[in-house]
Amino acid sequence: MSIRHGLLALLERGPRYGSQLRTEFESRTGSTWPLNVGQVYTTLARLERDGLVAPGGEDAAGHTLYAITDSGRTELREWYERPVDRANPPRDELSIKLAMAVGAPGVDIRAVIQSQRHATIRAMQDYTRLKATALAAVESGQSRERDDVAWLLVLEQLIFQTEAEARWLDHCESRLVRLSSPADGRAAAPEPPQAADTPAPNPADTTTTTTATAAAGRPRTARTRRG
Repeated sequence: MSIRHGLLALLERGPRYGSQLRTEFESRTGSTWPLNVGQVYTTLARLERDGLVAPGGEDAAGHTLYAITDSGRTELREWYERPVDRANPPRDELSIKLAMAVGAPGVDIRAVIQSQRHATIRAMQDYTRLKATALAAVESGQSRERDDVAWLLVLEQLIFQTEAEARWLDHCESRLVRLSSPADGRAAAPEPPQAADTPAPNPADTTTTTTATAAAGRPRTARTRRG
């Protein structure tokens, strides 16, 4: 998650100080990704070092304000236009956990999947309730529409993400079943009978069986009723 560009987007609306940026960032994202003031000021220092923000004086309460520069606006426009890079996806704890659980001694990976599925579904239900509240606030017009619409988009992304995670967990469980089935089938398969134990077929029996099968396969015709 790009804190750097998120702060630039807020500064484009006007000069802000650190605590104000933290409050507005969390309001816009519904506190999904909480920030601390130290993280905000560290990011502002780096932005200032790179020439993307500059000190913008002080407000009436003596807070040091930061303002976006022309280079910062250019960087922000390019960020909006540039697709998010998926070539190096972030580490996902659940994926790592399941990868390590495969073949681990004493670990029931299907129990791990089942436990995670319950947690994922609970999270999905929570997000859905929050979405209903946010949607009601937006539709009623009794809210700060900009922040509530932004929060609604974040919530919907989280809902889609948890839905995809639930489907992936189902897929993982099915995959494990399919991979274990061939081995189980080979272990339980009976040995084929020896060729010497199989009696030779009787030609007469073969003819009778073939004739009966052919007769059974012919469609029946309805009898015409005599007047």
